[in-house]
Amino acid sequence: MNDSTTRPLRLGTRRSALAMAQSGLVAEAVRELTGRPVELVEITTYGDTSREHLAQIGGTGVFVSALRDALLAGDIDFAVHSLKDLPTAQPETLTLAAIPVREDPRDALIARDGLTFEELTADPERTARIGTGSPRRMAQLNAWARALGRRIETVPIRGNIDTRIGFVEKGELDAVVLAAAGLTRLGRLDEATQLLSPDVVLPAPGQGALAIECLAVHPVHGTALAARLADLDDPDTRAAVTAERSLLAALEAGCSAPVGALADLSPHRGGPKADEQAVTELHLRGVVGTTDGSTLVHLSTTGHAPASPDDVSTPLNLGRELAAEMLAKGAAGLMGERAL
Repeated sequence: MNDSTTRPLRLGTRRSALAMAQSGLVAEAVRELTGRPVELVEITTYGDTSREHLAQIGGTGVFVSALRDALLAGDIDFAVHSLKDLPTAQPETLTLAAIPVREDPRDALIARDGLTFEELTADPERTARIGTGSPRRMAQLNAWARALGRRIETVPIRGNIDTRIGFVEKGELDAVVLAAAGLTRLGRLDEATQLLSPDVVLPAPGQGALAIECLAVHPVHGTALAARLADLDDPDTRAAVTAERSLLAALEAGCSAPVGALADLSPHRGGPKADEQAVTELHLRGVVGTTDGSTLVHLSTTGHAPASPDDVSTPLNLGRELAAEMLAKGAAGLMGERAL
C-alpha cells in the first residue's frame, strides 16, 4: 500500500450512534497508523431496518451482511463490526485484519432510582420488569433472580441506546441491560447503576471487542492493506475472543442463542513472576440456559495460552473442548437456535 496516496481510505460502518462512535475511534487509529485520510461510509443493514426481535430474524449476520457486500463490491476498503455480531464462519475472501484491545466485556444494568439488581428484586410484592433483546441475558437474569428466591419479568426490546434507556426513564420498565462497552464508547457509562459480574452474567462471545475486516487480497493494495491494519491487532484480545467464538461455533449456535462466554489470560499462580509470558494461562467460561432461567449449563476450563500471536489452534481447541463438555451435560437441548 502506498501511504503517499491522497485518496481517503473508505471505512464502512452502520449508521447508529454507537457504530459511528466505534468506527470513529478506529478511523482515527488508522489515520495515525497510515498517514492516510479516512472517510466513514454509512451503510444500512437488515438488522437496522427490521423491527422484529433479533431472536426472530435469527440474529446471525443481520448487522454484517450489507457491510460485507460493500467490501466485495469495492464500495469500501475496510469495515468495522462489533465482534459479537459476526458469524463464526469467516468467508475466504475476507479477513479479520485486526481485533484491537477489548473494551470492558461486561453487561451493565440501568435501573430506576439508581437501584442494583439485588435491590430491584428485593420487594416480594413487586415483580421487576427488565428489558433486553438477548435470550442469553434473559436466561442468566432469570437464573440470578431464582437464586435470590425472587422472580423477574424479562421484556423483549429493540432500539438504540437512547430508546432502551428511555423505557426506564418513562417508567415503562424497571431496568434495561446493555453492553458496558457501548456505553463507554459513547461516554455514558456513568448512567449504569450496576456493572454485572461475569460470575452471575457471562457476556456474549466477543462482547466488547471490535473487528476490522477487509478483503484478503485488495484489487489495488493486494495484501498490504490487511498487513497494515494488522498493526492495530491485540494478540491477547484475539486469543480470548477466538476461544469464545470457537465455543459458540462448536455448539452450532448463532449470536442470538442463549450462549455466554468469556475468556481471559492470566499468569499461572505457581509460576515465576520473572517470565509471565511463558506461564500465562487461558481461562474460558461458558454458559447455556433456557430463557426462563430454570436450567443452566455453566462450565469452565483452563489451558495453555497461545505460544505466539500466530497460534490459532490453542484457543480454537480450548473452545471446542469446553463445548464438548457442555454438550455432554445437555447444552444442546437448551438452545433455541442451532445450525442445520
